[in-house]
Amino acid sequence: MNGQTKDEVRTAVREQYGNVARTSGDCGCGPSCCGSGASASLGLGYSAEDLAAVPEGANMGLGCGNPQAIAALKAGETVLDLGAGGGFDCFLAAKQVGPSGRVIGVDMTPDMLSKARANAEKFDAKNVDFRLGEIEHLPVADNTVDVILSNCVINLSPDKGAVFQETLRVLKPGGRLAISDVVKTQALPPGLENDLAALTGCVSGAASVETIRALLRAAGFDDIRIDVKEESRAFIRDWMPGSGVENYVASAAIEAVKPGGPACCGPSCCAPETSI
Repeated sequence: MNGQTKDEVRTAVREQYGNVARTSGDCGCGPSCCGSGASASLGLGYSAEDLAAVPEGANMGLGCGNPQAIAALKAGETVLDLGAGGGFDCFLAAKQVGPSGRVIGVDMTPDMLSKARANAEKFDAKNVDFRLGEIEHLPVADNTVDVILSNCVINLSPDKGAVFQETLRVLKPGGRLAISDVVKTQALPPGLENDLAALTGCVSGAASVETIRALLRAAGFDDIRIDVKEESRAFIRDWMPGSGVENYVASAAIEAVKPGGPACCGPSCCAPETSI
């Protein structure tokens, strides 16, 4: 990826998003981070009620879609958010799964984690747990999660195959992925492919639809669905104005299911519950 090692990529991403967490409750960082500002969330499928339902500062405008819209969360489910940021999707998920459910947010950036935990205190979110970790090495036990959400994060990973293998590991049989992310729709020109700002800005790290589908299949997922949102190019244009980036990447809704039966089928057929 851009001639950099995996650790160099993670360091660049961690530094960029740590800076976002320290300096602003809204992205406002131009091409150096994903997203178009909190005000754009309404255009990504979130409602005004969603925006009003979370503590101030939780919505940092870092997404490229609304994974909640495809997750169909149910009361009592355990949800995992990859790259939780300030906790926006976690808090919305917590409302949907209710007090009998649980939400785990994982982020590799300590400053983001601190922000999310502070937001959880404001929100009095007793069923939300934020953990420090890399999405390629999830701090979550096997077969314990019903639904995995992620919003414009997996493109930042230098090892997407490991991410999908980890997600399969932690999902219960029948558990599902509901991801909004950026995908590559055609090869990037060298000027973008090798630009560090384009990497941390959710552009040059994006994989093609074919690559994502192949990685999900290799990990062991079934029922893979990838829906490219052509309308997303309108807001992606603002990430790197004048670069034409919107011609090469777009947001997509990515869904997949872990084989083995429904996610919640009762104690007679689900995997044994363990500590998560």
